[in-house]
Amino acid sequence: MSENLQDVIARTVAEILKEKEQSEGIRVGVSARHVHLSREDLNTLFGEGYELTPKKKLMGDQYAAEECVTLVSPSLRSIEGVRVLGPVRSHSQVEVSRTDTFKLKISPPVRPSGDIKGSAAIALVGPKGNVFLNEGCIIANRHIHMTPADAKEYGIKDNDIVDVEIKSSKPTRFYNVQVRVREDFDTEMHIDTDDANACAIKTGDYVKILDK
Repeated sequence: MSENLQDVIARTVAEILKEKEQSEGIRVGVSARHVHLSREDLNTLFGEGYELTPKKKLMGDQYAAEECVTLVSPSLRSIEGVRVLGPVRSHSQVEVSRTDTFKLKISPPVRPSGDIKGSAAIALVGPKGNVFLNEGCIIANRHIHMTPADAKEYGIKDNDIVDVEIKSSKPTRFYNVQVRVREDFDTEMHIDTDDANACAIKTGDYVKILDK
């Protein structure tokens, strides 16, 4: 059966992006503050049995949802309209930038996603209820998601640490960047808005992994 137009376009775009990666490096994705929710906390915030509404597909089965919550710190400082990402996880997690912490008056650690033990406390306010997390608020570390095929090309394995060079109007280097390798990943470096602004890059720009 011949390919339909949509399949041809998707394949062509993928080939173009792959060629660009090979010549320019790793694509960048800039992550704004966001929240991951457990099923229990989703029920509390939005109502029993509530299902998130996908807004934008991310990598793998992940997506940005239509739903947002308000963050409230122990000192009662708040940030409204914080996006929820789906699907649900085993534990709720809040990811903010360092700039956000000044507004919230909190001191979360820099951690890999999922490493929330002993992290900062934060409250979440939704349309149907509130949740207080004794721990769960972090500043995400700089990291690269990578497919197994690309990891093999780079000679990298899961949880390796690399250095990255940014060529922009504010050229710089990021050190100790964690690499995560998984079948359902797209190859992409994730940084927060503070890092992106500091080195004048945006989603869709490219960076290079320095030789190990």
